[in-house]
Amino acid sequence: MSPNPLRWTAVVLVLVSLASCRNPAADASMAEQMRQVGDELNAARQEAAAMHEQIDSLRLTVARQDTLLRQLAGMANVPVPSR
Repeated sequence: MSPNPLRWTAVVLVLVSLASCRNPAADASMAEQMRQVGDELNAARQEAAAMHEQIDSLRLTVARQDTLLRQLAGMANVPVPSR
């Protein structure tokens, strides 16, 4: 007895359609996780921007102090090594 090609085609189509069905809860979970990843990336970017701002502020403060120390050393005739 030879297998019926129409029947095999129907079985394959049913199996493919069952395999392609996705769980809506899994999709919702994946979407929530992707949103959380996006939120964490945004928070990391904001933190990096704040750190860059602090570093720039510290550099400015160090430059002012360096200038002040050089001026005081110059007034006291103390040699200051160059960088």
